[in-house]
Amino acid sequence: MEQHRTLNLDGQTIHYRDEGRGNAKTLVLLHGFLQSLDVWSSYVLSYMHHLRVVTIDLPGHGLSTLPSADLTLDLMARNVKAVLDHAGVDQCVMVGHSMGGYVALAFAELFPYTLRGLGLVNSHALPDSAHQQASREAACRQVLENRASYVVDFIPSLFHEKNRGALSQEIKDLCDQCLETRADAIIASQLAMLQRPSRLHVLHNLEVPILFIHGKGDTRLPIEVALSQAIEARHAEILLLEQAAHMTFIEQQEYVKPRIKNYVETCYY
Repeated sequence: MEQHRTLNLDGQTIHYRDEGRGNAKTLVLLHGFLQSLDVWSSYVLSYMHHLRVVTIDLPGHGLSTLPSADLTLDLMARNVKAVLDHAGVDQCVMVGHSMGGYVALAFAELFPYTLRGLGLVNSHALPDSAHQQASREAACRQVLENRASYVVDFIPSLFHEKNRGALSQEIKDLCDQCLETRADAIIASQLAMLQRPSRLHVLHNLEVPILFIHGKGDTRLPIEVALSQAIEARHAEILLLEQAAHMTFIEQQEYVKPRIKNYVETCYY
């Protein structure tokens, strides 16, 4: 795959990759909290001969720097739009995992005309509950005390306990990747997620198909919440996966990878 491309925006550096540029159908993949565009590498390798695939390091993650302004999901979404404009992408299907899904929802609210489809992988449109906000605040304190310990404890907890042995190398690689994320970026991202508004109205108003991918063992997003939000969409498709938690695209890659590709094809039909 090609090297990172760079966009300088108001003193901020944004890194991204743009593969398969000869293809008419464009898929944008947004990574989750602590991760980077590298988490999608196997997907890009599978798709790049059939689709144009753009992956982006969100602010403070991977090789992208934090902005000087306060980090918000809307700001992240505007960064994504700046990358797409820089790359000459007029329309796309956008798929986001977890925090990347929150960014994709913010993008859908700000730039709905850009989307042919929206995919939410272990993500949703509700704001944090009081309990979730308290958990994020506690996580920020832990990061200040010992960032590495926080990351090493956090990443395995995202996987279904029955998968942790078989995916031990994948978990180690992901931990190594996430350990590159600086403490200030971790805290800024947590606060951005803590302050996010409800975007149920986005699900209801969006005219393009919405794909929900969810692991039945995801303790961070109960299955009833995932299902209830699919009802809000005008056109929803749901993939529910057994023995998968919050990292379905890694835990059940053999199902998720072809499903996303088929979804993109449908959105461009």
